[in-house]
Amino acid sequence: MNLELRHLKVVCAIAETGSVTKAASQLGLAQPALTAQLQRIERTLGGPLFDRDRRGARPTALGELVLSRARVLLPAMKGLQDEAARLAAGGSQQLSRYRMGAIGGPVFAHLLHRLSADQPEAQISTYASYYVDELATMVLNGKLDFAQVGVCGDALPSADYGLVWDTIAVDAVCVLMREDHPQAKGTEVDLAEMASEQWSAAAGDGCFETCFAAACARSGFTPRRVLETDARACIDMVELGVAIGLCQPTFRPPAGLTTRPLKGAPLRWRLLLGWHPESPAARFAPKVLELAREAYQDVIARNEGYVEWTREQAAA
Repeated sequence: MNLELRHLKVVCAIAETGSVTKAASQLGLAQPALTAQLQRIERTLGGPLFDRDRRGARPTALGELVLSRARVLLPAMKGLQDEAARLAAGGSQQLSRYRMGAIGGPVFAHLLHRLSADQPEAQISTYASYYVDELATMVLNGKLDFAQVGVCGDALPSADYGLVWDTIAVDAVCVLMREDHPQAKGTEVDLAEMASEQWSAAAGDGCFETCFAAACARSGFTPRRVLETDARACIDMVELGVAIGLCQPTFRPPAGLTTRPLKGAPLRWRLLLGWHPESPAARFAPKVLELAREAYQDVIARNEGYVEWTREQAAA
């Protein structure tokens, strides 16, 4: 017997209900027929997929392996069928749904706003994560269509995922501080003059902490230990004067706080949009990238001081 998608649906139904009897009812089959089908599937795969007793059916190690693959293949096949049906119906100019993942931030919010306005009939779902690798894995496995992430400097996410990454924008990293901080008087901050400061940063992954330490070393000092916590606590620490923070210029500080770019841009942050080149969504990537870049312009325009600073840097 050749394994088919309907067999994977049977395995998933048994795992989800925890019972062959309940799975049979869910699938509209007689319990003996489903039991016989499960036995044929197990013979094809070379071993039992479930331990079965009066308490129900629990996946074996082989069963867990099959389920892990089935939970990727079945949604991917459903997505393929949906896209094929849409294309056959002549609606090839838009995706019917956009599954968007992001580390977060105002650019992502504005991207969703522009995407909704541009394609009001499309279904849009979102997934948030602090971690680039998690989002890249979900795109690779067909669980997301696009991922908007940020990376330090000229870095790129791992090539192991086989995704395409294109740049939305590259910004100088800014310092977040109280408006009454002595360094807030100018239009930029010299990192060398911040040697005595305590720093705070939001949790995440990547090389940013290493790059920050290297930038401080080039400025002649070793930074005090960075206090890592969630974004809200970072803001609270800056408001209380416990620490200063690092942020993107797209961040809109609350009342009483302000941002200043670092002199000479020793740290940069790159916003990227990623997708799988063989996915159904790939042909729509140029449009989504265009909307993402427009969203960035929407957001950065609110920071007039930074926009003027970038013009001055370009003219220098």
